[in-house]
Amino acid sequence: MKFTLTTKLFAGFILLLALFGGVVVLYYQLAGQVLHNSRQVEASQRISNNAANLLRNIIDMETGFRGYLLIGDEQTLAPYYDGERQLIGRFAQLRGLVTDSPPQVKLIDQTQQLFEQWSRYSHLLVGEKREAHRRDARQTGLEGMPHRHLSEGLFGKQIMDKIRGRLAAFERREAQTREYLRARLDESIVRAEWLSAGLAVAALLLGVLWALYIVRLLARRLRGMLDMARRMADGDYGSQIVDTEQDEVSELTSALNVMARTVGANISQLESRNQELDQFAYVVSHDLKAPLRGIESASRWIEEDMGGDQLPPHIREFLGMMRQRVHRMEKLITGILDLARVGRVAQANETVFVRTLIREVVDSLNPPPGFRVELPFFLPTFTTNVVELQQVFTNLISNALKYHDHPETGTVQIGCDDAGEFYRFSVADDGPGIDPEYHDRIFVIFQTLNDRDTLESTGVGLAIVKKIVERQGGRIDIKSAEGQGAKFRFTWPKQPPKAKSLVPAMATEPKSAVLRST
Repeated sequence: MKFTLTTKLFAGFILLLALFGGVVVLYYQLAGQVLHNSRQVEASQRISNNAANLLRNIIDMETGFRGYLLIGDEQTLAPYYDGERQLIGRFAQLRGLVTDSPPQVKLIDQTQQLFEQWSRYSHLLVGEKREAHRRDARQTGLEGMPHRHLSEGLFGKQIMDKIRGRLAAFERREAQTREYLRARLDESIVRAEWLSAGLAVAALLLGVLWALYIVRLLARRLRGMLDMARRMADGDYGSQIVDTEQDEVSELTSALNVMARTVGANISQLESRNQELDQFAYVVSHDLKAPLRGIESASRWIEEDMGGDQLPPHIREFLGMMRQRVHRMEKLITGILDLARVGRVAQANETVFVRTLIREVVDSLNPPPGFRVELPFFLPTFTTNVVELQQVFTNLISNALKYHDHPETGTVQIGCDDAGEFYRFSVADDGPGIDPEYHDRIFVIFQTLNDRDTLESTGVGLAIVKKIVERQGGRIDIKSAEGQGAKFRFTWPKQPPKAKSLVPAMATEPKSAVLRST
């Protein structure tokens, strides 16, 4: 049974949640144990405090009792009676705190019995002392008291020593109990700390291991998809990924396989159609140019057979216009083929000296003697497609020359700025300018702003320039106004673009590959 990726992620989450719940429950129990032991230690401390208060009250009673026997002042009996009132409930309270410890209860019972015995003894002597003092105001000490021999025989002291002994034994036993409880408390705290730390570490390790498992599972399969995407970018559309996990990522790899097959089929179909289009273009070009050359030859034969001097002027004008139209048609066909070839013919990148390139372009155009082309101080040297860059400058400079209203005194200024990853070139002239209304129109094929009979033009040059610049990843625009000259600006990448042709060459067959992602 295959588990989907969602199930695995959910299972990992539930496992971590269960472990976390276990940690919480266990920590709660450990915390309860710590709290219980802490309360037991506090209860033991309260027992010791109550026993100490009980002994203090008995001692206060003994002190007041002895003082009264010595001097007979009733005020000395105030601690005696206060302690007696407080001791009424102290024995019961202390006994209630140690009900779960029979030895301690026995000690309290023995102490209470001894105290009651001492209390009877002290009441007897206090009564006799008071009666003797009433009979004789000058009475001192134990004179005239019938049971003076009890005090002189240290009977009360012996009982009080036994009381102190019982309470001391009670305190020792309680101290031992408290030490045991404190040891249990320390053990519970240490146990809680170690178990909490251990469970936390276990949860962390489990989470890390599960995360590593999921990451490894996804990373391996994603690397397969990334490798396939790179192969597709290199023109290999025959690669396929084999994924047997049958989960959500498998659906993605299946869709990627379908996309690769679809793109490969579309590319093959596009390649076939482009080959047919190329063949059609060359055939049409040849078939169109052949009649045009025949028309031009026929017009010259007519002119030669009839004699150039004997032809009427209007016939000679018609024959010249015919040849002019034939030449225009040939240039138009050539321009269409040039436009179609942009980006279709593989050309190597070369190091170009832009200053030298522009000078060669100007020399090839053979401008009038007064026509000036001004170059800036900085023109770059970089690696690019020399032929296409030369085409761009040739078309822009030739347009500035062709459409200038005074070419014998015209000026063209070449500019260049650094624009990050691009160079921004400009070609500005001082010609008649172009109305902003026509700025978009001039880059459309076959669009011209002048009558073709007035100025020979095919309307293809700027369309070729726009296509070349945009294929290089740049942009071209114009800044001009009527009567103020025209300035064409275009950007050109400093590094050759790495874009690959959508149509591989006929001689290159795509390599097949099967990528496994399991």
